[in-house]
Amino acid sequence: MSSQEQSGFFISFEGGDGVGKSTQSRLLGEWLREVTGREVVWTREPGGTDLGLVLRQAVLHGDHMDPRTEALLYAADRAHHVASLIRPALSRGDVVITDRYLDSSIAYQAGGRTLAIDEVENLSLWATQGLLPQVTILLDLDPRAGAARLTEAPDRLESAGDEFHQRTRQAFLDRAAQDPGRWVVLDAAASIETIATQIRRAVTDRLGLAAAQPSAAQPAAHPRPTQVG
Repeated sequence: MSSQEQSGFFISFEGGDGVGKSTQSRLLGEWLREVTGREVVWTREPGGTDLGLVLRQAVLHGDHMDPRTEALLYAADRAHHVASLIRPALSRGDVVITDRYLDSSIAYQAGGRTLAIDEVENLSLWATQGLLPQVTILLDLDPRAGAARLTEAPDRLESAGDEFHQRTRQAFLDRAAQDPGRWVVLDAAASIETIATQIRRAVTDRLGLAAAQPSAAQPAAHPRPTQVG
């Protein structure tokens, strides 16, 4: 199923840790549910399925592993995630919003871990049978500012050091520059309300939601929905 063949909407959020992906994905999903009447599926990588939770524990909180093993585990999680959750939801016509997708593997395992970009990308494209989001929102922020927002003990990737995270940030920016039709790059240092409005406008344009003009009003505060999985 290509993005042109699916009946649902597929949107991914990308960026470093602490940039606000969870908050903005929640706000966007609630708004899209209101303006489109579609069901919204919130999910994440890794950990969007029961198997994904096991793999998430291994890659983020387990023992040290070499970069190739890490890349393969993320690809395995993604293959199962797409087959068991994302594709069925898109076939139903739902909105799927994921906190991270294959672009994170390219940024972290190729950019951060310095594996070959083509190898990491091709691995994920094979795992997902080429499924890409219609819109990818990159919340860009200096990694040091993002780290200062974190409130829990850092995981394996969060502890990888400033140089690693600077390479990862640049990899995200480089990838976004190569495909401006899919990517929306926003300054994550702006206010929650400003970012939410910018995202609504960009999504309206890219998904062709001509009748859904984003409101300039501040998004209401709602409790965070339960993660799918």
